[in-house]
Amino acid sequence: MLNYLWGAMLLLGIVYGAFNGRLPEITAAALDSAKEAVTLCITMTGVMALWVGLMEIARKSGVIGRATKKIQPFISFMFPGLPREHKAREYITTNIIANVFGLGWAATPAGLKAMEALKELEEERKTHPVGGRRAAPKGTASNEMCTFLILNISSLQLIPVNIIAYRSQYGSVNPAAVIAPSIAATLLSAAAAVIFCKVMEGRQSVWKP
Repeated sequence: MLNYLWGAMLLLGIVYGAFNGRLPEITAAALDSAKEAVTLCITMTGVMALWVGLMEIARKSGVIGRATKKIQPFISFMFPGLPREHKAREYITTNIIANVFGLGWAATPAGLKAMEALKELEEERKTHPVGGRRAAPKGTASNEMCTFLILNISSLQLIPVNIIAYRSQYGSVNPAAVIAPSIAATLLSAAAAVIFCKVMEGRQSVWKP
């Protein structure tokens, strides 16, 4: 849908420019934008390489492992139906930690694996219900899937790497000035997400036999 929307907007802009005799400006803008896009991609690749590299160092040095253990009580609080030894826990914690540090690129693979693991859990519930819990109806996301998605979208970010990189690329005098507002905004969004998930969990009756 977005492809059609953006395509229509571009086509409308070109047609409007042609009727107003501004095709040279449109051509120049297209070439400048193409050059700017390539430059931005190179900048973001460098930023991604730096932070993903730091994330890998943190993992091998044990920092990620210790952080993972520290947030297990939070994982248990948010996912009470998730077995303690289930592999989805590792992927969820990795995703949350990466998001907190603003590493959206590193968070995405872990997020996809977490969803796959949660889907497998639903398949297990279809044949082996545990603790009175049963699988969600076919085609319906489970409570854990919905909770994880909400937490992923609203995640607290200590370092908004993407925004800092964009601001630096476009000549901001102080690219890191957004850190404090970003922490405040994402802290509020994360708190709202936690409250929403727990309220909906209390009202949810789909798992009752």
